Amino acid sequence: MSAEFELTRNITIGQYLPTASVVHRLDPRFKLGAFVILILAIAICDTYVGNLFALAICIWMFQISKIPLHYGISGIKPAIPFIIILAIMQLLFYGEVVNGGTVYLKYGFITITSESVRLVIVSAMRFVEVIFLSSVLTLSTSTTELTHGMERLLGPLEKVKFPVHAFALIITIAVRFVPTFAMEMEKMMKAQASRGADFGTGEWWRIIQRTKDMFPIIIPLFNVALSRAEDLILAMEARCYTPGASRTRYTQYKAVGKDYVALIASIVISAVMLAIPW
Repeated sequence: MSAEFELTRNITIGQYLPTASVVHRLDPRFKLGAFVILILAIAICDTYVGNLFALAICIWMFQISKIPLHYGISGIKPAIPFIIILAIMQLLFYGEVVNGGTVYLKYGFITITSESVRLVIVSAMRFVEVIFLSSVLTLSTSTTELTHGMERLLGPLEKVKFPVHAFALIITIAVRFVPTFAMEMEKMMKAQASRGADFGTGEWWRIIQRTKDMFPIIIPLFNVALSRAEDLILAMEARCYTPGASRTRYTQYKAVGKDYVALIASIVISAVMLAIPW
């Protein structure tokens, strides 16, 4: 039951784990570009072997970044209910037969085919791989580096009047507050459980019941979110932050050889994943 209240243990996005690895020392612009390329390749790849190859690359990235693999595995746990619901819907309602596929079950509007089974397996593998990559990225990159890297990477869009700095700041704040809200939610669950609320007693597979158990903490969580947002606004105004104003940059990034190697390696891995007929 105590594990039900340890939400921060299963949140890897938005946390930073300094291990001084080669991944940590990469230029954030090139690091973001490399990870975006890999995630796009994973989203396109729809074969078993291709996704197994991508999964092996994700595990290897945990090793070279010196981050324990259990951090990535713990990040998968909150997404398990969503993965299960999506898998059931794909399995029962996809129903297409392509390239000489096989129909395993047909009952009314429910059709289970070899293509739907393949889609379920591939989609689950994609979710795991994307969570692994997101975990490695945020665990090896500080919030400041994420902001600077995203802002520099999207810099050319300023020519078409796109608010690059505001967009990068919004994304970074959202990522940064994921573990904070998980901690607040954990406190609320413990407080309500001490008053007799039914948390942590149901089986993990009872998704509907567990969702109903979360309703009493949704409104307090929104109140906390609004309060945190107000505090953040006051803090930024106290530091004379002006949205849309021209800003100088204290941190100047200069790419070196390893940054180009990382970007080229991500392109080669993506090409191998997509181009070779697995």
